[in-house]
Amino acid sequence: MSDFDPQNYYYSTVPPPPPHAPLAGDVRADVCVVGGGLSGLSAALHLVERGFTVALLEAKHLGFGGSGRSGGQTIFGYASGQEKLKKIVGESAARKMWDVAIEGLKLQHELIARHRIDCDYVAGHMHVGVKARHDAELAAEVETLHEEYGYRSVRSVSHDELRALVASDRYTTGLYDSASGHLNPYKYTLGLGAAASRAGVRVFENSWVTKLDVARDANAEHVAHTAGGRVRARHLLVAGGALLGRLVPELARKLMAVGTYIATTEVLGAERATRLITNNAAVADINWVLDYFRRTPEHRLLFGGRVSYSGVDPFDSARVLRGRIARVFPQLADVKIEYAWGGFVDITPNRAPHFGRLAPNAYFLQGFSGHGMVLTGIAGKLVAEAIAGTAERFDVFARIPHHDFPGGALFRRPALVLAMLWFRLKDLL
Repeated sequence: MSDFDPQNYYYSTVPPPPPHAPLAGDVRADVCVVGGGLSGLSAALHLVERGFTVALLEAKHLGFGGSGRSGGQTIFGYASGQEKLKKIVGESAARKMWDVAIEGLKLQHELIARHRIDCDYVAGHMHVGVKARHDAELAAEVETLHEEYGYRSVRSVSHDELRALVASDRYTTGLYDSASGHLNPYKYTLGLGAAASRAGVRVFENSWVTKLDVARDANAEHVAHTAGGRVRARHLLVAGGALLGRLVPELARKLMAVGTYIATTEVLGAERATRLITNNAAVADINWVLDYFRRTPEHRLLFGGRVSYSGVDPFDSARVLRGRIARVFPQLADVKIEYAWGGFVDITPNRAPHFGRLAPNAYFLQGFSGHGMVLTGIAGKLVAEAIAGTAERFDVFARIPHHDFPGGALFRRPALVLAMLWFRLKDLL
């Protein structure tokens, strides 16, 4: 992946801001944040608003990772689902996590409004089914969200209504959420970065952290090393996600960097694009290997689908997605794919987020598992609360048990590929 891939629709249509200088020499701060994606930027912004001095180190440029590559769907809840969370942590903790996730939606809206972030936000998201089993699952989900959680922004969408909203015969019924939506993730990331910088965060781009000295003594300083200098800080946040690499091996073992593919069509024109999704909602099916799509402001279709668990598949998104687009929208079979790119999602084995501590004053955020557009913002706020001395909400997440991916460094990808064959078969049943 080049720093600014010309096949990435976001990079090619959003002028990059002036770059932040790389780290040069030694810097001291109250907090050092490693990673210039949404979780790191949110934490940095919330920390500096609390009076902390913050230095943020980004290996490439703000939004280089998933924050500048995703489908931009802002979705309620967690990839694991609430029922799995209840089994993992118990009903009380799962309810607290639900409340945090819903606060995350509200926080995103607040950040966009307060900092005047122009990110093309549109309200409305639909999960859609492709078979009778999905219809039952979606109906049960609406009932559970209404009755157990009092979440009234969701409603069921019948087959006839769905067919009027989405010009495809593929889907059966749906779940519509008016509080979720979609946005341009790169614009949102840059807007959050600009807000953090204005508030006083010292942002250093092109500052790849080559070594971390994590202090085990609560009174000692952590040290982050780059080719150009060092940052010394009492508190540390590691927020590198899928691109963290081997910097912190104990974190890398808990994640799988899964490749995902996205493409945008040529400009379709307002009338043709509107006919595809008449309410301009974002749409995602509920297969394990799912398709997701939305309209863009200039009337393209942005479409994501298929994943690569092998770690070796090329990001040939145009070829991979052309057939999937035509399966959903046969009327677009002759449409040109103008942009096509790929990125990585940080998946945990249980698909629950992975937050915790490496040492008394060293924190990490990772494992958003495809729900990062919303959860990253609130996760950053929770870390700021914890560093400021109120860790109760952060610790609800830190207590989620996480295991290494099976198979070790050599065999875990082959094992995951075999497991995914089973889930793909389930999608076909």
